[in-house]
Amino acid sequence: MPDPMPASRDLIEAVATTGMADPRAVGTLDGRQGSNRARGGVCQLSADTDLEAVRAWLAEYANSPHTLRSYRKEVERLLVWATRGQGKPLSSLTREDLLAYEAFLAQPGEDWIDPRLPRRGGGRRLFDGPLSARSVRHALGILSGLFNYLVAAGYLAGNPLALRRGRTGHTVGDLRRAAVERYLDQALWQFVLDFVEGMPRGTVREEQHRERARWVLRLLHGAGLRAAEAAQARACDLAQRRGKWWLQVIGKGGVQGDVPVSDAWMADLARYRAFHGLAALPRPDERTPLIMAIAGGNGRCLTSTAVYLIVKDIFVPAAEARQADDPAGAATLRRASTHWLRHTAATHQADAGTDLRFIQKNLRHASLETTAIYLHAEDDRRHAATTGQPS
Repeated sequence: MPDPMPASRDLIEAVATTGMADPRAVGTLDGRQGSNRARGGVCQLSADTDLEAVRAWLAEYANSPHTLRSYRKEVERLLVWATRGQGKPLSSLTREDLLAYEAFLAQPGEDWIDPRLPRRGGGRRLFDGPLSARSVRHALGILSGLFNYLVAAGYLAGNPLALRRGRTGHTVGDLRRAAVERYLDQALWQFVLDFVEGMPRGTVREEQHRERARWVLRLLHGAGLRAAEAAQARACDLAQRRGKWWLQVIGKGGVQGDVPVSDAWMADLARYRAFHGLAALPRPDERTPLIMAIAGGNGRCLTSTAVYLIVKDIFVPAAEARQADDPAGAATLRRASTHWLRHTAATHQADAGTDLRFIQKNLRHASLETTAIYLHAEDDRRHAATTGQPS
């Protein structure tokens, strides 16, 4: 089976040192004789080992790079913990083992977080430190999805996380708090835009850095894109209908949609393209990435990680510049990332009175309930009515 992405070879590399690749481990750590293997039925996968089964699951997310990286990280951690720490294959883990793993995620041993360990290759450091309660729940949710998949495929007999006590009461609250906290209000957003305008431009490299930073902020905020969507977007994804510009997007889970973009957004794109010697308006067949390499177009798209780092390289120094006048705003900027700009876009659209159904389509949410968490204006009005203070 081909790798779902080249980086999935890291998965093999990380577990190779545990003995799973050792012929002597067949029937012990590779999962061929796992105690939770389904017996007697028809397996829908050609996998004989746990590693092959995991790669089949990851291949389902090959078209969602961000999701793939997140899922691969979590299953990689579990595989190494199970084989190296417990001496068990994935397909022999029990409910008790997963309870122990949950406790481990909240407090991994010193040998798992040793900063002297390499960040790449076999034996690398898989944790920077203990995970928060929310991150632990997120990790176990991903792993439960893996186990459900392997059960449905006829590879495993049961899901050892299926008995896990539900925490739906916390999930809704977490979702609401995330939406409330993870966005920039209008004042802080304007500060960031002004900060970028004032970035150094004494050298060619500084000017290139400033122009790209300026455009990336406007691209993400103006179209409400995820980092992976922005990284893969090309000039030919823009199209005019009835004199209006739209950006065609293939998003999470391969869902297609189109996003309306403003004349101001198109003007910012024209400025960025002109800086690199391109025509203001893209041709219908033009494959130039919307975010180019810093020195200009080479035809290759950036990775979503590169887009994430561009944004962090804006927010971190902006936070330092904000610290003296607004410590709370500076703290917000230090935590902010590319996905905060998607939340910010939705919040600003809602504050401007955009119909919730339109915001749902713009963000390509499956549920209107998901979009509704961005309606902060209603909270402002309720606060004003209750306290007598202006909203």
